[in-house]
Amino acid sequence: MNKLILASSSPRRRELLAQIGIPQEGCIFEVIPSRIEEKATGNDPAEMVRALSAMKAEDVFEIQEKEQREGFLVIGADTVVSLNGQIMGKPADEQDAVRMLTALQGNTHQVYTGVTLICRKKAGMPPSKVTFCEKTDVTMYAMSRKEISDYVNTGEPLDKAGAYGIQGRFAAFIREICGDYNNVVGLPLGRVYQEMKKLLTLG
Repeated sequence: MNKLILASSSPRRRELLAQIGIPQEGCIFEVIPSRIEEKATGNDPAEMVRALSAMKAEDVFEIQEKEQREGFLVIGADTVVSLNGQIMGKPADEQDAVRMLTALQGNTHQVYTGVTLICRKKAGMPPSKVTFCEKTDVTMYAMSRKEISDYVNTGEPLDKAGAYGIQGRFAAFIREICGDYNNVVGLPLGRVYQEMKKLLTLG
């Protein structure tokens, strides 16, 4: 396996992978966003992110399988926020971001990230695949209307599930986290690394 492909345009996911030394030296790394449309549908957030991550990874894998003669691995991921059973993806606009943050402030919600890894170790070999989901509980401090408005006006929340970036200015409003912090950023790094090791050994 000499090529790693991230099926996501998220700069945060790319930065997270780089944080743990992925890709390793000598491995080609590419970002090829999936053509799959992200939609927060259904009632089970864990099932939804697993399904979306699989569709993204499979979409990019099919394209590369026709072009790539060597071994390669595709990472697909999807993240949503869930509050009292209500699933929140990325906000449609600033007004939607205000709506989401107004609901989330002062409460505890869950962040779900689904990940799918598809690996073909060598040309001609059947691919190996694994799909999983991680959940993190996040508790926020109460926010005033002005604090919400000021944050939305920074533009930071518009491309993020639940309308906030925990690694950015919104850190000021995070009271407590139970689970993997990186999962909230967009990729459960420890689990991803461990599953990659299994695929590359057994795939």
